[in-house]
Amino acid sequence: MYSGRKQIAERWNLQMLQYIVYGSVILFFGRDIFIPISFALLISFILYPVCTWMQRRGAGKLTAIIIALSLLVVIGLLLITLLVTQALSFLREWPALQTKFTTVAETVSQLIADRGITKEQQSDWLYSVVNQAGGKALQVLSDTVSASVFSAVMLVLIPVYTILILYYRHQWMEIIYRIFPDERRDSLQKVVTLTIETYYNFIKGMGIVYLIVGTLNSIGLLLLGVPHAVLFGFIASVLTFIPYVGITIGSLLPIAMAWVTYDSIWYPIGIIGIFTFVQYLEANIIFPLAVSQRLNVNTFVMLIAIFTGGLLWGMAGMILFVPFVGILKLIADHNPRWKTISMMLGQHH
Repeated sequence: MYSGRKQIAERWNLQMLQYIVYGSVILFFGRDIFIPISFALLISFILYPVCTWMQRRGAGKLTAIIIALSLLVVIGLLLITLLVTQALSFLREWPALQTKFTTVAETVSQLIADRGITKEQQSDWLYSVVNQAGGKALQVLSDTVSASVFSAVMLVLIPVYTILILYYRHQWMEIIYRIFPDERRDSLQKVVTLTIETYYNFIKGMGIVYLIVGTLNSIGLLLLGVPHAVLFGFIASVLTFIPYVGITIGSLLPIAMAWVTYDSIWYPIGIIGIFTFVQYLEANIIFPLAVSQRLNVNTFVMLIAIFTGGLLWGMAGMILFVPFVGILKLIADHNPRWKTISMMLGQHH
């Protein structure tokens, strides 16, 4: 009896390993196809409740889809315009900031020289680093151009895919029924509907969280007199989607800016204090109130998802893999046969 169970477990483990390996290979080599489709799928989850709401009030299917997508694009453009305006203002002040950075660099260089590393040795090391970076500059430029072209293509493909997914959503459900013929239709319908509603409410709540946290960050930085407070405040807010690490990365730029601008350690300490306080409010008050339905994935699995997504799909994967793991967790919670997967991904309900 024990031997039979052991063989079944080993066979299951081997199958899971094969699925992971084959799936990773397919995702990596098919990333140019899967990335825009994945973005479109998640966007369609967000827009579906809005489209159905408009259709219940008399709008046609295609009209409702186009209006909902247009509203999302307008909101995105407004946010991008705000950040770009702040970034351009930052660039206009760069010459003055560069002088301050140079002064700070000279001070640091002198401190290093006082501890035994001469300025000539430092110069030789910097020259070596610059030469190595210069040798890769052409490759970096080529990669940047390729990424820009791919991004431009995605800006066209993603809205088209989103419209098609939403317009033919009933056909997609029929396909899902055929893929899982052993499952009852009402059960599948319930899981799909719950997945869409949960993800929609989660994204809506997270949007509110980012807005409140970004506003609080910006107000704190403005009170300290840190330049470009809105830009730095909202960048730090958005980066909080990376647990623990994101807020640290988001705080580095305003800390450096404050230190260079005021040449005082108290301003960086003040920024750390503000971000720590806002993070405490976000974790204990803002997030629980704003996000009524959350994707219950534990932090360890979330970090693995971000790292794996980065390896397979780059920055797009870091953004996409977290919600997809959350959706997988939601589906596993409602399928008794996937209880083990549900427990692996987070707390089982």
